[in-house]
Amino acid sequence: MTAVTMDMAAAPPRKRMSEEMFWAIALIVPYVVVFAFFVVYPVGYGFWLGSGAASFKKLFQDPIFVTTLWNTAIFVLVAVNLKMVVALGLSAFFILEFRWIRWLSVVFILAWAMPSIPSILSIRWMFNPEWGMVNNLLFKWFQIEGPGWLTERHYGLMLAILVHIWKSLPFWTLILVAARLAIPRDLYESADVDGATRWQRFRFITWPAMRAPYLTSVLLSSIWTLGDFNSIYLLTGGGPNDSTQVLATLGVRYLRIDQFDVGMAAVICAMPAILPMVFFLMKRLSKVDEA
Repeated sequence: MTAVTMDMAAAPPRKRMSEEMFWAIALIVPYVVVFAFFVVYPVGYGFWLGSGAASFKKLFQDPIFVTTLWNTAIFVLVAVNLKMVVALGLSAFFILEFRWIRWLSVVFILAWAMPSIPSILSIRWMFNPEWGMVNNLLFKWFQIEGPGWLTERHYGLMLAILVHIWKSLPFWTLILVAARLAIPRDLYESADVDGATRWQRFRFITWPAMRAPYLTSVLLSSIWTLGDFNSIYLLTGGGPNDSTQVLATLGVRYLRIDQFDVGMAAVICAMPAILPMVFFLMKRLSKVDEA
């Protein structure tokens, strides 16, 4: 027997692909092709167009960009912190064992469950400075000329923050309610026996147990708030005179004036804020998995 024949005899037989594996790959390939063609390619092409130095130069020279950065910082910081603090307080209310509170929680969650477009447009009609319900009631009941809710920058940005909080508050309240319900009741019973006050119960029992889910929720909420397009675009459209634009809506503004490369550059500018938050979020979630 030759050496080649001996090597062939010693080599293990090749494993043939099973029929199940073949059909699994055959069925998933079309989805991969569609995803690559309709998602990966357009997004990658858009980032390639917006990554040029000329695009960023046009963007940074636009005075609206500086206003947009300030608006984005105010929008995210105020909305996230106010929303999460209110959700933390409401979570203590909604765990009370009363039947009417359960029915109220159903009504409370409707704001989050309703579609964004009709609900935000209805608020826009209510706060219309000329014929909106709010200004008409202010004049009818108090003889007060209502402000330009949607025609002045500060009022428009404030209203967008309140709409964002109203829309997403129920979701985060439910998350914190679940965190509160996971705290063992015996800890509170022992604290009551020791004569602990409400503040002491919160400081030494509630907050240590809720700190991890609360901070994780703050990170996730910050990412979602930074990408909130509907609250600004449907309410103020970025106006008046682009004074309420945020990074989530600025790209559309450039697309409407046929500056696609500058619009993609505006989207890329949000990445330095999003990527660190995603990193810390995944780091926190990995610690939870290890625990």
